[in-house]
Amino acid sequence: MFRTPYSSLPSCVHSSSKVRSTSRLFSSSAIRSKQRLVILGSGWGGYEVLRGVDKKRWNVTMLSPTNAFNFTPLLASCAVGTLEFRCAIEPVRKFSPQVAAYQAWCDAIDFEQKTLKCMPATPPLSFEKSSAPMVGNTTTETQFPGTGTPFTLRYDKLVISVGAYSQTFNVPGVKEYAHFLKDVRDARSIRTRIIECFEQANQPIISDVERRRLLNFCIVGGGPTGVEFAAELHDLLHAEIEKHYPSLARMAKITLYDVAPNILGNFDKSLGVYAVDKFQRDGISIKTRHHVERVEKDKMFVKEQGEVPFGLLVWSTGLAPNPLIQSIKEVSKDEKTQSLLTDEQLNVIKQDGTPDPNVWAIGDASVIPNARLPATAQVANQKAKYLVKKLNKIVKDQEHTKPFEFLDLGSMAYLGDWKAIYDRSGADTGIKTKESGRLAWLLWRSAYFTMTLSLRNKILVPMYWFMNWIFGRDLTRF
Repeated sequence: MFRTPYSSLPSCVHSSSKVRSTSRLFSSSAIRSKQRLVILGSGWGGYEVLRGVDKKRWNVTMLSPTNAFNFTPLLASCAVGTLEFRCAIEPVRKFSPQVAAYQAWCDAIDFEQKTLKCMPATPPLSFEKSSAPMVGNTTTETQFPGTGTPFTLRYDKLVISVGAYSQTFNVPGVKEYAHFLKDVRDARSIRTRIIECFEQANQPIISDVERRRLLNFCIVGGGPTGVEFAAELHDLLHAEIEKHYPSLARMAKITLYDVAPNILGNFDKSLGVYAVDKFQRDGISIKTRHHVERVEKDKMFVKEQGEVPFGLLVWSTGLAPNPLIQSIKEVSKDEKTQSLLTDEQLNVIKQDGTPDPNVWAIGDASVIPNARLPATAQVANQKAKYLVKKLNKIVKDQEHTKPFEFLDLGSMAYLGDWKAIYDRSGADTGIKTKESGRLAWLLWRSAYFTMTLSLRNKILVPMYWFMNWIFGRDLTRF
């Protein structure tokens, strides 16, 4: 995530010797014999470029407010304790010292001067009197909003892969009282709150009415993220919670809300029906065509239902434009999503209609006008792999004119109780198929195990799956 630039920020750094030496570091550290490649963002697009680009030929700099890549498909499992948090992250620093990595925000891009205005996303330093203003309009803020002392980076080639924010549709109170599920920090917060709800409900000083309020778990958004979290939470309730809090487990309730007429709208209709039937048998309530009007502490107001108390509210309703992308005026944008427009070779399209040969955009922050693709990890990852091949040819002064082509590998969603759905019925090429039940669950687990990037996580993920199957999930809160 990258934040909106602030006009009130100082245009130069303090005059102390410490600050001057820091400024010299950024201007003199570049190896002049190599072209400077700057990657904005450490998500599915940016991290894949970082992994694959030839770091012996490029002078690579990674700029991101976090120093890790989040393997988002496993976050729902982490949020309920099926997996531990480090199973879902990959450190950016594993590529040091070949790569210069700065934990910082990019506030502005000067395409003519090829410079980036950046702000550290670390605690204020001792010589700084105050920190930067708090970050606005973000759901996955770093712990520190920035030091308040900007710095500038230069680039020869730039990859923009800053992703998007969680869409709230400007519903009052969502940012203050709802939980999102975009990174490991969110998963940790949700896991803590789930255990907290049961420990609070277990106190002998409260009534059953209050217990039911605390154990009402609401999820807004019927896409794959919301559905998978509901399924993982159901597994937790009917395994460890039922064992250790038997009386409370009977009071717990999961409700899934969506404004659309059906959940999992991007899947084949028959698979959506299968998911609804499965959830209804499991006791998960599905309320479609419901509109949340506002959220307050411990309760939300639904147009069709009225006041709904909750112990935990998870908000998963799609993507909103990144403020950095919103601030860019020199590049053409999609009218509907405000994403950067790119050509088929992923170069951003300038206002005059010509591609910028030095800047590429991938992931949720970009769109190809004649080949609109969903904002998914699979699309971002494939664009990144294409761009890696292109960059590795460019640095060798070789041509790479082949356009990007997307291969639809299908969509998956976990439904609980070792059941899932898999849909590739809408693919343009290859086998068109759809699966549900235990076979789809095996495909789901196999795919995510295969997609894990490091050897460490290829060992950790199946190990924790096996350990939790044998010993159960850990319910400790710390």
